[in-house]
Amino acid sequence: MTQRVLSGIQPTNNLHIGNYLGAIRNWVRMQDNFECLFCIVDLHALTTLPSAEAMKNNIRMTAAAYIASGIDPEKSHIFNQSQVSGHAELAWILNCLTPLGWLNRMTQFKDKAGKNRELAVAGLYNYPVLMAADILLYKASHVPVGEDQKQHVEITRDIAGAFNRKYEIDYFPMPDVENFGKPMRIMSLRDGTKKMSKSDESDYSRILLNDDADTIALKIRKAKTDPDPIPATLKELEGRPEAENLIDLYAYFTDSTPEIVCQQFAGANFSTFKPALADVIIEHLAPITSSYNHLLKDEAHLDAIMARGAEYARGIADETMAEVFDIVGFIRAR
Repeated sequence: MTQRVLSGIQPTNNLHIGNYLGAIRNWVRMQDNFECLFCIVDLHALTTLPSAEAMKNNIRMTAAAYIASGIDPEKSHIFNQSQVSGHAELAWILNCLTPLGWLNRMTQFKDKAGKNRELAVAGLYNYPVLMAADILLYKASHVPVGEDQKQHVEITRDIAGAFNRKYEIDYFPMPDVENFGKPMRIMSLRDGTKKMSKSDESDYSRILLNDDADTIALKIRKAKTDPDPIPATLKELEGRPEAENLIDLYAYFTDSTPEIVCQQFAGANFSTFKPALADVIIEHLAPITSSYNHLLKDEAHLDAIMARGAEYARGIADETMAEVFDIVGFIRAR
């Protein structure tokens, strides 16, 4: 069987360093060893009810961020989800096999719906089924996701099993989670206990891939810390989430380890450390930001890349849906 990777990010606002470090940078490393499809999951983004203009802009910005960060359209297939109808078609079929009890256990719906659960849209509740369709449509063998998405891959395996049992056929394979070893969680610059998010109200909570050098320096300068100096060991960082987050960022952007960073800056105050951190982030992101801004100037080029990726994806998806339709007993026009 083809070793195939499927993953994607919602096109909601600009991508930030959490998206880059936690996902895209790892995708880049997979391109030479797997058949890779990297989706811009605009059907999922519809749950946030953006305007049509915002949706179009965000799709192109996400495509540009993928490419600028190292996803090569000549090696991988980049497309927006809505260009492949099989995502929605398979999602409905899988919805008819997914018990409500499974969806009721999904923690991300509870987190995102919050106290207004009764007003949450059905698409948010069914999000895991659409994600299962995304994965199973391409019979992906590997799904690179963060810790917060592991539960979605687990329910995908459950749904695949439900389909196979219902129709007494070993059709959908069980995808594996690819988490690249120790989970990488990039936390908010304003609250070290919360994950960095595109939806956070504060712009100072995140560093965007298109932030310029002055903006990055300002955001790092304003990042929340504590008055204590940097310790010599990780053990001494326990209970200091903001300090730990900044140490981790320095390690990630220098391909080092938090232990080595602590040793390097032991005894220094964060007033000394923050400029050094800003410098390494600015240096690392400069070529990405430059490429990103250049790509956004040519919408036709981005649209062509996504169209080419969608054409490839449809070839796989159409074959899957023809087989699924036959399995469930649908009659297709000839």
